[in-house]
Amino acid sequence: MKTLSNYWDSSLYQDKHTFVWEYGENLLELLNSKPGECILDLGCGTGQLTEKISLTGAEVMGVDGAFEMIEKARKNYPHLKFDVADARNFQVEKLFDAVFSNAVLHWIREPDAVIASIHQALKPGGRFVAEFGGKGNVEAITQALDRALGTTPNPWYFPSIGDYATRLEQQGFDVKYALSFPRPTPLQGDAGMANWIQMFASAWMVELSAEEQIQVIRAVEEDLKPILYREGTWMADYCRIRIVAIKA
Repeated sequence: MKTLSNYWDSSLYQDKHTFVWEYGENLLELLNSKPGECILDLGCGTGQLTEKISLTGAEVMGVDGAFEMIEKARKNYPHLKFDVADARNFQVEKLFDAVFSNAVLHWIREPDAVIASIHQALKPGGRFVAEFGGKGNVEAITQALDRALGTTPNPWYFPSIGDYATRLEQQGFDVKYALSFPRPTPLQGDAGMANWIQMFASAWMVELSAEEQIQVIRAVEEDLKPILYREGTWMADYCRIRIVAIKA
């Protein structure tokens, strides 16, 4: 469910960024899905966590704004239901017991529209369980990109936990659990930072030639190496928010 879906490479995402869903696995403990429940995985990507939810006996549907992600999810898990949908305005045919979302909502800069869509998709008493980037997320990486490019668009929404909890309450949610925490995240291989930039920041460099993009990535790596390269491993300076909210 990415607003920059035209820039997503589903193969690079699945092969080099497994941490996205691997870190999301313990979020499933907060979801605590049960047999017979109907659950929506909002921004399901290539479907790994959708499948894990299904193993609990719940009836689950995965949606994402990127057609390439949904196409890959359908190939990965043909027994599950996946569809393309926009988190800001999706509609449902039947109400869900829970909406689950991992590493998605920071990509959408219209949080109130997303919250309204989630609210209308839930049964009364239904729960919303999510993790996404919060205030300070990838701050060092973003600053290095700014320095390398001179100016960059900012596609992300990284709220404070107070701001986001207030937005939820204003739209009829009762916030039961809210946590903000740093989560330095190791990136895969020597090209970890380069792969991260190509995966998550490619839209910032769409006007550049392939050679210019390489030069920018090298400049960012050189800039960040003293602070985000540790014992042979690149780290992403993640800060996350976790939320559990109930539809009143």
